[in-house]
Amino acid sequence: MRAHLTFDEAEQRELRDAARAEFPGNPALAYVLENLAAEGIDLDRCRDWDDIRAEKGLPEHDGGAQGVA
Repeated sequence: MRAHLTFDEAEQRELRDAARAEFPGNPALAYVLENLAAEGIDLDRCRDWDDIRAEKGLPEHDGGAQGVA
């Protein structure tokens, strides 16, 4: 199953404006957010925390309280 999140034109405009307003000192991050607005997000390629934990060889999350540093 292929899943792809896309944004309509108004949402794209809002995301671009927010990216420019929130990250004026970080043009690379603003560019990434603007690109996501234009291209959408391929949900099939997204990883969740369990995927990342497994990739790093960390134990499975026990479902209890969140750890705090």
